[in-house]
Amino acid sequence: MEKKRSISMAVIKRLPKYYRYLRELDKNEVDRISSKELSERIGFTASQIRQDLNCFGDFGQQGYGYNVKELLYQISVILGLNKEYNTVIIGAGNIGQAIANYTTFDKMAFNLKGIFDVNVKLIGLKIRDIEIRDMDELDGFLQREKINIAIICVPKNRAQGVADVVTKNGVKGIWNFAPIDLKVSEDVIVENVHLNESLMTLSYLLNEREKEEEFL
Repeated sequence: MEKKRSISMAVIKRLPKYYRYLRELDKNEVDRISSKELSERIGFTASQIRQDLNCFGDFGQQGYGYNVKELLYQISVILGLNKEYNTVIIGAGNIGQAIANYTTFDKMAFNLKGIFDVNVKLIGLKIRDIEIRDMDELDGFLQREKINIAIICVPKNRAQGVADVVTKNGVKGIWNFAPIDLKVSEDVIVENVHLNESLMTLSYLLNEREKEEEFL
């Protein structure tokens, strides 16, 4: 299978949803599924599903549909889930602890190696057998454990400093929960999770729905 170039981010953003539904189908021992049947489950049109998957290869057979187990495997490879990523969480507050306790995290080959914080009351405590370490240990730990992904869950005013430290020590992927757009070099990939922006989007959609209902 050879990946085509210039695949839109919109298509890439839909892949995790395909993965999630296919994984559930595989757990329920469903062997094959048509694009129409998948459409009814996932909410995308059958045409959209076929177009998205065709960006990466020819997975389906006319009159047969998709082999669920094979398509699940291929999407996992496309998403890079066949590899292992060493990760750290920086910031052991509510968000950091919630991520550390997310059991699916480990099942997707994201190996949580360490948790760091500046709060002396948290240092030494354990979350799922992983000890919270002092930030002073971060530099050496990143190099020693060959960390691929840093999950930043610190306040806005500390986030850029943390990003500078992790990228200086070879981290190439950042999952950023701080409400700030980080400045990093071009070889570092940042995925932002801005909770306020997501909530405001929900507020907008609810507001638009209420406007529509007023005209009914």
